[in-house]
Amino acid sequence: MSSPNFQPIANFIWSVADILRGPYRPPQYERVMLPMTVLRRFDCVLAHTKDKVLATHDKLVASGKLTNLDPTLNKIAKDADGRELGFHNHSDLDFQKLKGDPDRTASHLQSYINGFSQNIRDIFDQFEFDKEIEKLEESNRLYLVVARFSEIDLHPDRVDNITMGLVFEDLIRRFNESANETAGDHFTPREVIRLMVNLLMEPDDELLTNGSPIVTVCDPACGTGGMLAEAQNWIREHNENAIVKVFGQDYNPRSFAVAASDLLIKGHKDSRVDLGNTLTSPPFNDIDGFDYLLANPPFGVDWKAEQKEINKWKDFHGYEGKLPRVNDGALLFLLYMLSKRQEYRPSSDPQKNKRGTRIAIVFNGSPLFTGGAGSGESEIRRWIIEHDWLEALVALPEQMFYNTGIGTFIWVVTNRKADSRRGKIQLIDGRDRWTPGASEENRRSLGDKRRHLDADTLAALTREHGGFEQSDTSKVFDNTDFGYRRITVERPLRLCFKITDDAKAEFLNAVPELFEAVEAIEEKLGNEAYADWNEIWPVVQLIVKQCEIGWDSGANGTKQKKLFRDCFTRTDPKAKPVIAKQGRVKDVVDAEDFPGQTLPEGVTRDELNRVFGVFPGAKGKKGKAIQYEADPKLRDNENIPLKENIVSFFLREVRPYVDDAWINADAKLRDEKDNGIGKVGYEINFNREFFRYEEPRSLQEIDSELAEVEKRILDMLQQVTE
Repeated sequence: MSSPNFQPIANFIWSVADILRGPYRPPQYERVMLPMTVLRRFDCVLAHTKDKVLATHDKLVASGKLTNLDPTLNKIAKDADGRELGFHNHSDLDFQKLKGDPDRTASHLQSYINGFSQNIRDIFDQFEFDKEIEKLEESNRLYLVVARFSEIDLHPDRVDNITMGLVFEDLIRRFNESANETAGDHFTPREVIRLMVNLLMEPDDELLTNGSPIVTVCDPACGTGGMLAEAQNWIREHNENAIVKVFGQDYNPRSFAVAASDLLIKGHKDSRVDLGNTLTSPPFNDIDGFDYLLANPPFGVDWKAEQKEINKWKDFHGYEGKLPRVNDGALLFLLYMLSKRQEYRPSSDPQKNKRGTRIAIVFNGSPLFTGGAGSGESEIRRWIIEHDWLEALVALPEQMFYNTGIGTFIWVVTNRKADSRRGKIQLIDGRDRWTPGASEENRRSLGDKRRHLDADTLAALTREHGGFEQSDTSKVFDNTDFGYRRITVERPLRLCFKITDDAKAEFLNAVPELFEAVEAIEEKLGNEAYADWNEIWPVVQLIVKQCEIGWDSGANGTKQKKLFRDCFTRTDPKAKPVIAKQGRVKDVVDAEDFPGQTLPEGVTRDELNRVFGVFPGAKGKKGKAIQYEADPKLRDNENIPLKENIVSFFLREVRPYVDDAWINADAKLRDEKDNGIGKVGYEINFNREFFRYEEPRSLQEIDSELAEVEKRILDMLQQVTE
């Protein structure tokens, strides 16, 4: 289906900027031109049944029987094909009458707007158009604007809904691109949207292009509705008989007004755009799910203002795990979108077929890797990947958006992967595939947008996604390739004991009553350094016990003992490890500590115990074992891929370098879901997966280049001195 020729109409409307120049700056033109375009279109659309609406309105008012006239009058207002419009205007004014009374243009225009049904008046309240009427009137521009718009014939007989929708989309795009500094808040570059729509819908080409399917599309952060419009255009281009219903929400009043107007202009009576905060006022609770969802939520949005309310909920739209940190709520939008997924249940009966949901969302790099194992971000990634919902990630070039130059990624998420994609995630690298300029039509930069994806690149990226093959720019991984267990590696505390004047002063300043005990210890042990705290501590305990004043009892005594050790010892790698426990050997690791894993072949139970911190005792003491106290300063963590065996990894990557290390198997460090050793985390490091090693240049080549530079410098200096 070829696109109608909408450009002359859009250009004519854009020419109104000549009238607005002066009182308005270019980024402000849309405050007048978009609402006026909406009014003029509605004026033309309603003309077919205008007389009938006015007559019915007068009768109803005269009867006094109805207080809410909108439902009745909305049913009477129809287009030329007899379809209900869902709104009406009961004012006897129209644009020709507005043009015919220059002295009262402001009051008449306001009266004309007040004659619309409530749903239209709500939209114009968000436009705050009454302020613009006042401003235009004061600057003597209002009549000129009304007169210019009255010259535009937007009647459906001349401009159908498809063409009118393209006109409005073109105006929205121009306004957003001209507002460089704020465009990114309400507008996603067209080529990014097109790529998102391709990734969503190309796999469903057969489903969408046959028959008359009813398709629902939702954008919970819709801005001015660009993504919804592009999704409609894609479906319309592939199937004129498809019935598309779109739904959106945005928290910005003016953006909401533009998006809502766009739907009405296109005649989408069954579609809907709501005003509100998606995080705290989730839209469309009356709808079970959507076929497609796509969004470009704000990057790094702070949700501290919403945290108190969200924390009251038992879950976040079906997700019961930890939430991300309050300084970045981007993943919350994806959680909401997943809550609106449809069940996937194929059936031979089309009426019973549940086709599931496909989602595309734009994020910066943060949601890919921010947060370690057990954090909110990692748990959300884990929830998505372990449910096998993440289908693909596409890395976009930097400097693609109007208000940020950072790199961005498109996530494709679905609960109905193709059989070949089950248990797999595809990464596509498009970071180096860009063309200079803001767009194919505009080669100059707009704000931070200095690059765009041309049509050939969009097609290539779409083919790579559909091909699902390995290449330099497309890689396919197992879901578990991005998971890991974060284990805590301990090393023993090694203490050297020595009595010094400084240590005595520090200890006795805090515990002067133990002066006699300290003197006795010094007399017994002298001022030598002792490298085995295990031998010294029993001696100290015995000496203190024999003194008239010893350790206090209870918690205070424990504090005194700790202070004594802190003051009179220092860590020394050559000292003996401090023993925490010793006694009979106990098997500290069971099979349940290794969910989904088997113990490495050839690893004995004694070796396994040693891996987890139970070391053999003194020679000759059969059955005895030792557990050392860990040095918190030497504590480290290792991320072990889920596909790796924990013990094998430790014996290969840790034991050869630190022979005295062990894995901390404390219950509080276990994973909450499977109780396995270490906490499970998920992250996706795009740079690592697409890293290409480049061999450094030879020293001879570098020396030769430096010599050439030095020669040029000397030649330049010689020219100056001559």
